[in-house]
Amino acid sequence: MAERDTPPPGDSPRPSSSEVPGSASGRNSSDENGHADSPDETLSPTSVIYFKEALSSSNVRFGGTVAAAGGSLSPTPLRRFDFHIERIGSKRRNPKDPIAIERLNLMNMAKLSIKGLIESALNLGRTLDSDYAPLQQFFVVMEHCLKHGLKTKKTFLGQNKSFWGALELVEKLTPEAGEITASVKDLPGLKTPLGRGRAWLRLALMQKKLSDYMKTIINRKDLLSEFYEANALMMEEEGAVIAGLLVGLNVIDANLCMKGEDLDSQVGVIDFSMYLKDGGHSSKSAEGDGQITAILDQKNYVEELNRHLSASVNNLQAKVDALEKSNTKLTEELAVANNRIITLQEDVERVKEESSYQLESRKALRSDSAPDGQALGETRKQLKEETLLRLDVEKELEVQIGMKQEMELSMKMLEKDVCEKQDALVELRQQLDDLRAINQQLGHKSQSADASSKQKGEVITRLEDKINQMSGTVKQLESSEKHLVKQARNLNSTAGKLLQLQQ
Repeated sequence: MAERDTPPPGDSPRPSSSEVPGSASGRNSSDENGHADSPDETLSPTSVIYFKEALSSSNVRFGGTVAAAGGSLSPTPLRRFDFHIERIGSKRRNPKDPIAIERLNLMNMAKLSIKGLIESALNLGRTLDSDYAPLQQFFVVMEHCLKHGLKTKKTFLGQNKSFWGALELVEKLTPEAGEITASVKDLPGLKTPLGRGRAWLRLALMQKKLSDYMKTIINRKDLLSEFYEANALMMEEEGAVIAGLLVGLNVIDANLCMKGEDLDSQVGVIDFSMYLKDGGHSSKSAEGDGQITAILDQKNYVEELNRHLSASVNNLQAKVDALEKSNTKLTEELAVANNRIITLQEDVERVKEESSYQLESRKALRSDSAPDGQALGETRKQLKEETLLRLDVEKELEVQIGMKQEMELSMKMLEKDVCEKQDALVELRQQLDDLRAINQQLGHKSQSADASSKQKGEVITRLEDKINQMSGTVKQLESSEKHLVKQARNLNSTAGKLLQLQQ
C-alpha cells in the first residue's frame, strides 16, 4: 500500500466494482499458499493483505471521497491510500502446471537448506569454511533457484544462460554492492559468468547482505524481465519468500577462501540425503541441544557487549588523546604568555629607571644657575611620553596577568577532566577483562557440553547395540522354546502309544 499526496478531487476517478477488493465478485477463497480456489483471475497474497489492512482502517478515501466509519463526509483533509492491485497473470492458475510445481519444489528445498544450515551452524558453534557440507548444498540450491526461468541470450560464441547479469543489477540499485562486484571481477581464475555468480553469492553471504541484495533485485521486476521469463521463480512470489528466509543467515559467520577453488567447473547437484532426517535420536538429544543453544546465546551476547565496550574504550582513548593535544597546546601558549610578561616587566623597570633619570636631570637643571628653557621643554615632553608609555605597559601587563590566571584555571580543569577520563578508562578496561574471563568460561562450558553430548551419543549407541543383542537372544530363546514344545508333544504322543500298547 503506497501512501501518496492527495490530488485534486476532480482528477481522481472512482474505482469500479471490479477494482474494489471488497466487492462480491472479487471474493475468492485462498489456500495456505495464497492460491485461489476460484478459476477466475486472483490477487497476490500481498495485495490481499494490503486490502485487509485498508478495509480495517477507520478512514479510506476512494477518488477524493472520504468513507468514514459512519459514512459521513469529513471536511478535514485525510491521507489518501492508492491500492496497487498486482495481478498474478492473465491466464488462470493450473494446479498441474509443471513450472509452478518446479517453483514450489525449489522454494521448499530452499527452506530445508536454510533451516538445516542455521541449525547445524548453531550446533557447530564456530565460523564456517568452504568445506562445510550444508553450506555447499545451500549454494547449490540457491544456484538452482537463480537459474530457474533464465532467458537464453545468443552471442557470437553461442547461447549464453547465466544469472551473473541479474546479480550485476544490484550494483546499480545499491551502491554498497559495488565492492563485492569489483572483488569478483578482480578474482584470478574466474573465466565464466557462472563462476563469477557463485563467487558473488559467497561474498554476499560473508558480508551478511545476501537477503538485502536479493530483496533489492526482486522488487525491480521491470529490470529482471530482461533476464528471466515471466513465470520464473525470481519473477513470482516464491522469490520474495526465499529472500525473506535468507534473513536468518545473518546469524552465521562464514570465512570462505575462493582463491584456490574452481568455481567455473563445479557441478551443482542437490544431495537429498542430507534432508532425510531420522527422528529416533531427536528427542534424546533435545536437552543437550537446548543447553548448547543457551550457551551460544550467552556467548553471542557477551561478544556483542565486548564489541560495544571496545568501541567505547576506543572513543574514550580518542578523547583523551585530543585532551592531551589541547593540554600541550595550552602549555605552549602559557609559556609564550609568561615570556611576554617577563619582557613587559623588564620594559616597566626600564621605563621606571628612565623616568627617575629624567627627574634627577630635571632637578639638576632647576638647580643650575643658567637654565636652558629649550632643553627643559624637551625634557618635559620626553617625560610625558615616557609616562604615557609606562601606563600603556602597565595596562598590557594587567591584561597578560589576567590571561595567565584564566589559562592556569583552564589547565587545572583540563587536568581534572583528564584524571576522570583515565579513571573511567581504567574501569572500562577492568570490565573488559571481566567480560573476557566470562567469555572464556562460556567457551569452556560449551566445550564441556559438546563433550557430554558426545558421551551421551556413545552411551546411546552402546545401549542400542545391547538392545539388538538382547533381541537376538530373545529370538533364539523363542526358537528353542518352540523346539522344546515340539519335543514335549512328541514325547506325550509316544507315551500315550506305549500306554495303549501296555493295556
